[in-house]
Amino acid sequence: MTRTGPDAGPLAGVRVVELAGIGPAPFAGMLLADLGADVVRVDRPGGQPLGIDPAHDLTNRNKRSVLVDLKADSGPGAVLDLVERADALLEGFRPGVAERLGVGPEAALARNPKLVYGRMTGWGQDGPLAPLAGHDIGYLATVGALGLVGPAEGPPSIPVNLLGDYAGGSLYLVSGVLAALLHAGRTGVGQVVDAAIVDGAAHLTSMLWGMLGAGAWRDARGVNILDGGCPYYAVYATADGGWMAVGALEERFYAEFARLLELPADAPDRGEIGRWPRLRELIAARFATRSRDEWSKVFEGTDACVAPVLSLGEAAAHPHLTARGTLVEEAGVRQPAPAPRFSATPGALRRPPAEPGAHTAEVAAEWAVPTLVAANGSGERPGRGTDAES
Repeated sequence: MTRTGPDAGPLAGVRVVELAGIGPAPFAGMLLADLGADVVRVDRPGGQPLGIDPAHDLTNRNKRSVLVDLKADSGPGAVLDLVERADALLEGFRPGVAERLGVGPEAALARNPKLVYGRMTGWGQDGPLAPLAGHDIGYLATVGALGLVGPAEGPPSIPVNLLGDYAGGSLYLVSGVLAALLHAGRTGVGQVVDAAIVDGAAHLTSMLWGMLGAGAWRDARGVNILDGGCPYYAVYATADGGWMAVGALEERFYAEFARLLELPADAPDRGEIGRWPRLRELIAARFATRSRDEWSKVFEGTDACVAPVLSLGEAAAHPHLTARGTLVEEAGVRQPAPAPRFSATPGALRRPPAEPGAHTAEVAAEWAVPTLVAANGSGERPGRGTDAES
């Protein structure tokens, strides 16, 4: 699966050091690696908490791994030797942990003034909650994002960890690192990127804050146009227990939706908000008459903006995703292909997920960092509560 050459990606030649952790920082490293960066992950002896078989940890694909005991005398120096030759560093420890380990921003930038030092946390580097543990669900709850999701009459729904960890966390870290790399390239000056999930998740709600200020959004769950309160932007059960997602917001798309669904002629007008409950009942009753696959055939190839709700396994077989190669199989593992796509410098799956420490000698030679070999220790892994990613 190793690939080189013109398909190396737009970040070919960019060197990134990633201090091993869990959650959004490794995903950010994967994204940079998918785009062609040479990402060297510094793994610790003893592995990671919440670990799975490294061969299936897709957040470590396209990376190389070196083993360094940061608690050993030689550990911090070896990492700083890597940093001296890198363009960026990613870490997801709690505030202050990297400093205590001897690889914080001050030490790193002293060795490499052009370095972009990317920090990924849940609460940020400062503020009352900064030193505390946390996870995706709590960050979303705090910024008001979790309260947006779910039915009006029920509890908030949990959007897996996609909205906080990855959308509000990883993608903002990557955006910040890329912007800082551009700045460093123009000025020769590096800097620290403080990417906090609470900041990113809050930033994602910008449009809704605008709508709230304009009186076009109610500060309540399940009563607005985009949160399931609108009957033509909602999910409906089918006769076989499946689900259909309806997003017919524009009038012309709604007209096609109503025609294909065969809504009765006396159905309330979509603009009659007071009669939305009745319209929802009629739509639900129609969907309940056929199976998910039957309705999928009805709406297939139309502009009604209706789609079946698929499982991950079903998504892998969807003809559109198959045609685009959105999901691929490499080394026997089904996974998403690199995204986004580039016309001149496409990303590629160059390496399978890195086994911890598998590339220590290789990186030591290629990056000219012989101290890596000496730092390949077997000390105790720092425990959660001191170096957790949030």
